[in-house]
Amino acid sequence: MNISDYIQIALYLGVLVALTPPLGKFIKKVANVETTFLSRFLLPVENLIYRFTGIDPAQEMTWKTFMIAAIFFKLASFVLLFLILLAQGFLPLNPQGLPGVPVWLAFNTAVSFMTNTNWQAYAGETTLSYFSQMVGLTVQNFVSAAGGIAILFALIRGLVRHSATTLGNFWADLVRVTLYVLVPLCFVWAVLLAGQGVVQTFSSYATATTVQGQQQVIPVGPAASQIAIKQLGTNGGGFFNANSTHPFENPTPFSNFLEMIALLLIPFALTYTYGLMVGSKRQGWSIFAAMMILYVAALGVSLSAEYQYNPVMHVAGSMEGKETRFGVTNSIIWSTSTTVTSNGSVNSMHESLSPLAGGIAMFNMQLGEVVFGGVGCGMYGMLMFVILTVFIAGLMVGRTPEYLGKKIEAFEIKMAVIAVLAPSIAVLIGTAISSVIPAGLSSLENAGPHGFSEILYAFSSAAGNNGSAFAGLNANTDYYNILLGITMLIGRFAPMIPVLAIAGSIVKKKTIPPSPGTFPTDGILFSVLLIGVIIIVGALTFFPALSLGPIIEHFLMLSGRAL
Repeated sequence: MNISDYIQIALYLGVLVALTPPLGKFIKKVANVETTFLSRFLLPVENLIYRFTGIDPAQEMTWKTFMIAAIFFKLASFVLLFLILLAQGFLPLNPQGLPGVPVWLAFNTAVSFMTNTNWQAYAGETTLSYFSQMVGLTVQNFVSAAGGIAILFALIRGLVRHSATTLGNFWADLVRVTLYVLVPLCFVWAVLLAGQGVVQTFSSYATATTVQGQQQVIPVGPAASQIAIKQLGTNGGGFFNANSTHPFENPTPFSNFLEMIALLLIPFALTYTYGLMVGSKRQGWSIFAAMMILYVAALGVSLSAEYQYNPVMHVAGSMEGKETRFGVTNSIIWSTSTTVTSNGSVNSMHESLSPLAGGIAMFNMQLGEVVFGGVGCGMYGMLMFVILTVFIAGLMVGRTPEYLGKKIEAFEIKMAVIAVLAPSIAVLIGTAISSVIPAGLSSLENAGPHGFSEILYAFSSAAGNNGSAFAGLNANTDYYNILLGITMLIGRFAPMIPVLAIAGSIVKKKTIPPSPGTFPTDGILFSVLLIGVIIIVGALTFFPALSLGPIIEHFLMLSGRAL
């Protein structure tokens, strides 16, 4: 690494930190239905949506009603997208005449985008029409991201209200987040990306003549608009198969910087939103500090591993699988950022990372992607760890654990444990089954620990609703389309339902004034304890699996062996 690499890392994190308070404050106003500078233009549109859909935004919901509304919306989204994919050949905006998507691939893709995973077992430019990309996938990119933030709002209301029964209105939260936060940000980002050369057109694919005189088809399409929301909504589904390694998705260093900023922009801001909504900025910054320390640690280990001399390839800072216009540092910033969030977009091939850097990418997802995490879901996932940390701290001092003046009792702990461990169980069971049966092994590109890493990465990505892949596994088989689809459902709903149950339980409780025995949760000590709980839970759960994949592969590399 040279001085320019360090400057870029500092500039990247500096811009994100600088944007955190203003965007976080704006999102808080959206959550609390306060007037914003966009209200003059968007309030009539918002009211029109309510009238057209019959939504009463003032009608609050209990946690069960909120949950039913969220699940119903997810189910309707799945059915609509599934039908669009199946009927693609008969729908408009299909200049290439692409046929309908095979049923199990359509199932996998519909589940993927409905759960904000955006796992892609297909090549977008050869499989999906413009209609499917825009009306199918891009719409889900917006509403699945907004749904995650709506769940977070419900949990925060549960923490700050007392002796209440309701958590807000899911439909109103969904509309407001989409209309006031995601659409304006995506409009700005799409214009900036298009200005850098990201394609945005409805024309048919272009045909060019190569220097050898051969004809080459060059895919184009309405990409810039989808790239904006795939990054800002921590979705990750690329318009093209190569995702943001493709020059039409990510043509310049500045477009790369814009897309990396978008990866973490809203997750950073939501920590500030949280502090404002609970009435203590220190609470938000305490969680932010824990997330930032974990992020910087993951980034540092990955950079160190990638720049380390590789005895197998006889080079330090290998460019295999990376774009020369971005280089090693940009690739590692992206791989770390996309796996700590539930984004999954890539600007390099993760399978080509050094074993430890690839292992860190896996571990980021296996922690539940709570290090900033996906929009909404990352923050509410982190709050599950906060509840567990408060419980452990309460046991240490011999007091009933409290958080924000609310007693944390057996029900909240049980629900938090389910939310944290259910996706992990899905990862380990899916990986174990796929590592021993022919259907799981038949589409592996590599044997040994690297082949195992390909399977482990796929299930970690699916359960974490990430969507990135190790690339060496052909997941477009009926077996993987079905099993990974089920894993994505577990990864989304197994945490979401307990989170709402906790919100419904805790909103009914009275707020207890702090006493001399209250353990403070807004300082550096709590941040350190929170980091310890996250790492210990992750290590205890996944270290045996990681030792069979990237860890043993690292030691093989040090001995000069690939297998």
